[in-house]
Amino acid sequence: MPLFWKVVLVNGAVFVAGATALVLSPATVSADPLRSEVVALVVGLTVVLGTNAVILRPSLGQVDRVVRAMRSLDPSQEAGRLTEQDGRSPGAVLVRSWNGMLDRLEAERAGSRARALAAQEAERHRIAQELHDEVGQSLTVVLLGLKQLENGAPPDLVDGLRELRETTRAGLDDVRRVARRLRPGVLDDLGLHSALAALATEMSTSGLAVRPRLTPGLPALAPETEVVLYRVAQEAVTNAARHSGATRVDLALERIGDGIVLQVTDDGRGLGDSPPGTGITGMRERAVLVDGDLTVESSGRGTTVRLAVAP
Repeated sequence: MPLFWKVVLVNGAVFVAGATALVLSPATVSADPLRSEVVALVVGLTVVLGTNAVILRPSLGQVDRVVRAMRSLDPSQEAGRLTEQDGRSPGAVLVRSWNGMLDRLEAERAGSRARALAAQEAERHRIAQELHDEVGQSLTVVLLGLKQLENGAPPDLVDGLRELRETTRAGLDDVRRVARRLRPGVLDDLGLHSALAALATEMSTSGLAVRPRLTPGLPALAPETEVVLYRVAQEAVTNAARHSGATRVDLALERIGDGIVLQVTDDGRGLGDSPPGTGITGMRERAVLVDGDLTVESSGRGTTVRLAVAP
């Protein structure tokens, strides 16, 4: 029965019972009520209110619980379930419906996160492929052409052509490096450990000492979780190299309790009072995609990025 009609019929039944009692009983109320009559009215009113409370509380109390849960719901966090009660009352049905709606929303959110991550990685892969196949090949053709021109050019043009050829070679190396960062093939071919080790080696060539500490024998992770861990490590190390003035970065991947923890610590100048940039915002968004817990701690002597995920 709908809650509206239940309330109407319950109150109607209570008032009918009260009216019937007044009609059939000798009880009356005079123009100047006696104390006994006032007591009878108070008792009757108490009975009416008590009957309503007893009958309606099981249903309306559940409604109040759902309303409070709605007000405290945080879309970015997993919502707590309400305790379900047996029965077919509207309140019990509402609680079960609320819990079922949360289950469906979280299942859809998990699916949406996986699809969003897959779309991001697919787009990165496409851009990396185009950089390698189109831009890279075009620069290679230019490089070969400049070499031929240099071999047959007058002596006064050789130095200029050689400098232009070296600039083109540097541009080609940059394109290949960007393509590798967009979609590292080692992550697909050899896994997360090898990809993080390759990242440490690549960043160390730029003058930043990256020391990896990768615990072997970790449990298998979902492909999307491995991608997020690698991207967060990549962003954290890149930020340390570009913005913090750090000379050393510790890159750790280990198991702590029931979770896998990635931690990147540098010895730079920290974030200070500056607001989080797009890099940290992007790391937080990626962590949400796999239900990870990302924390960024910064002091005057370094920054620590920590991401914990479930295996």
